[in-house]
Amino acid sequence: MTTGYFASMRSDVTVVNISAACDSEGMSTDSADPDPPKPYHHGSLRSALIEASIALAREGGPDRVILREAARAAGVSHSAAYRHFADREALLAEVASFARNELAAEMRRRVNRAKDPRRRLRAVGTAYIDFALAEPGLFRTAFTSHPVTSRDTEDDRATGREDRSHATAIADPFDVLGQVLDEARAAGLLDPRRRPGAEIAAWSAVHGLAGLLLDGPLPTSAAGIKFSRGRVLDLVERGLLNGA
Repeated sequence: MTTGYFASMRSDVTVVNISAACDSEGMSTDSADPDPPKPYHHGSLRSALIEASIALAREGGPDRVILREAARAAGVSHSAAYRHFADREALLAEVASFARNELAAEMRRRVNRAKDPRRRLRAVGTAYIDFALAEPGLFRTAFTSHPVTSRDTEDDRATGREDRSHATAIADPFDVLGQVLDEARAAGLLDPRRRPGAEIAAWSAVHGLAGLLLDGPLPTSAAGIKFSRGRVLDLVERGLLNGA
């Protein structure tokens, strides 16, 4: 064999070894991950965690809203979730706010379809109970983290001093109910002396019925729900409105 033959072999071996080294270091395009994880844009992870937690609340109420579970559903690490929420309570507060907004929106839709204050009061109560039955997970979550209702706000409503500049931005069930009661007072259906605290009486009645239908012994057939709801709304109407 000639010297040129051995030189040619050494050259070929060198090329093969370089190629193998490149493949072992992950430099070959054949070994690249065809579907790399999609990175979250800065700021969108918070929204993703909230959306995942809303889905968890729909499934099982507030007990299902766990930061670790939300992070898993969003496809991120537990530690990454803590960059946006200090603890579970902070995340739960966001989900509760969403649930109240959804409930208030449904109440507002029903109220807008009613033609007079008396029917609007019944509509707001009907919407409240129907939402609880249709979305039990969100309903149970709605009031697990809720700012305390201001006594000053109630007094302002009762005396007509409330600032109405943000009325179109209502996103709380208590406020929707308060406006309906204000309309009843303005129409002469609600005695001004009964106006202070009227929300508490009406809200307690429909919330109590919703809880009994969800977790208590009351029948939940269509006929049973209609009967119970009608009795409670009749009681609220007779207790608050004139001529009921």
